Amino acid sequence: MDLRTGLWAVGIGLAAAIAAASASAQTPKRGGTLTYLIPADAPPSFDGHRETTFATVHTAAPYYSVLIRVPPDNPASTTEFVCDLCTEMSKPTDGGKTYTFKIRRDVKWHDGSKLTAMDVAASWNEIVFPRKGVTSARVSFYAMVDKIEAPDDDTVVFRLKYPTTAFLPALADPFAWIYKKEILDKDPRWYEKNIMGSGPFKFVSYEVGQSIKGVRNPDYYHKGQPYLDAIEGIFTPKQSVRIDALRADRAAIEFRGLPPAARDQLVKELGDKVTVQESDWNCGNILTPNSRKKPFDDVRVRRALALAIDQWHGAPALSKIANVRTVGGIVFPGSPLAATKEELQQIAGYWPDVDKSRAEAKRLLKEAGAEGLKFELLNRNVDQPYKFVGTWAVSEWKKIGLDVEQKVVPTGPWFQNMRAGTFDVALEANCQSVVNPVLDTGKYLPGKIFPDNYGGYDDPKSVELYNKMQYETDPKKQRAAMRAYEKHTLDAMAHEIVLPYWYRIVLARSYVKGWKISPSHYLNQDLANIWLDK
Repeated sequence: MDLRTGLWAVGIGLAAAIAAASASAQTPKRGGTLTYLIPADAPPSFDGHRETTFATVHTAAPYYSVLIRVPPDNPASTTEFVCDLCTEMSKPTDGGKTYTFKIRRDVKWHDGSKLTAMDVAASWNEIVFPRKGVTSARVSFYAMVDKIEAPDDDTVVFRLKYPTTAFLPALADPFAWIYKKEILDKDPRWYEKNIMGSGPFKFVSYEVGQSIKGVRNPDYYHKGQPYLDAIEGIFTPKQSVRIDALRADRAAIEFRGLPPAARDQLVKELGDKVTVQESDWNCGNILTPNSRKKPFDDVRVRRALALAIDQWHGAPALSKIANVRTVGGIVFPGSPLAATKEELQQIAGYWPDVDKSRAEAKRLLKEAGAEGLKFELLNRNVDQPYKFVGTWAVSEWKKIGLDVEQKVVPTGPWFQNMRAGTFDVALEANCQSVVNPVLDTGKYLPGKIFPDNYGGYDDPKSVELYNKMQYETDPKKQRAAMRAYEKHTLDAMAHEIVLPYWYRIVLARSYVKGWKISPSHYLNQDLANIWLDK
């Protein structure tokens, strides 16, 4: 981590700690309606098992429960998980292959019926082993699961094919809402258009493109919560409208994240009437050279593209105008498996001496016959952070004599071009929810193993190194295996170029209390711990 960034992060952490201590000293007030902004026109559906977007989570998470989750009072932790519907966290048996959870007996569905382990097991079986015609978006996360059983109304047992450190983080997935077995049995797609859960709020109404409303669940099993009487999510895709709504107090918070300029503007105008929480975001910007096309099939060219970029000076400068900040490798910065700054500096694109790095880039291009190379950077027509980061990369490549045109297209064609392999180099992102490095880094595997990799390369060595890392359960050995996988991917083969990670800035009216930021806009969104100090 860059020293200045590191010190700054410590400062933020300290500020957050002080704020948390202050908040914990206050007694939450009950009542009121939280009006919050959802920066989308509508969710594609209400089904968390099917969808992958924040638009679904921010719309429907307050109405559902999950089996386990990140701690609501410390969602920034990358290693801690706590029960939601279970009574205590399971300690694995059978050599790490069996996890048994006892389910709370005091949980009611919003229709008044009792939730049991049968509902939990039925929901998880739909997530892990979806029936024909049903989409489970994260089914690949659960390749380690062999069987899910409910031997009685209080017990759920997960049996794994092999022990892995990736299982518990995957189980804490914020999209893994628990549905009622009776409904799933009749229609497994019922939840795409309907909401009926056991979460802190009960669904009231939904108007497409306008709002979704809920009221406090009086039978909620986490006693005393939620504190709010009601919630109203307002769909507002335009950033300028969201900023105006926060300025005029027509809405109290926007959970996804605003750019630095919006933060600075509102803080300047509103002073202590607003609060700001900030965090590294488990989204890594990635430049993907198309290894199916010449000259990007030449590792010398790909390494030159990486060596041209000055990460250590570029990141702090870029953070002033874009939602990015921290330099990292393939693992989310700061988590136990992440590379240190010293380890990163051994990889192409992270060398501490940028002049030496760019001299090597020019030498490699000359050797490959690619001096003055001209190509297109395919980018998504989304300002933050895509177009800002893309513009920066183009300017860095210009410094080694490359002639790069940024081709910005809407999201649909952006995906179509990447999936069809009709691009030179693409700017994309690896965005995850729960920090789970063992699974998160699957993005860097060849496309035949991980379909959402668009680099077009085959590399058995990469797969071998990934599997060694994935199956290792000793922390020290697993960390060493991750370094070998990362070094091979980013340095030896330069399959991908990781640029500074996204940075999350959440601004709220200062009367909003109790909510803590996490490294993902998918996490900690059931709103049960929020209260209004007014």
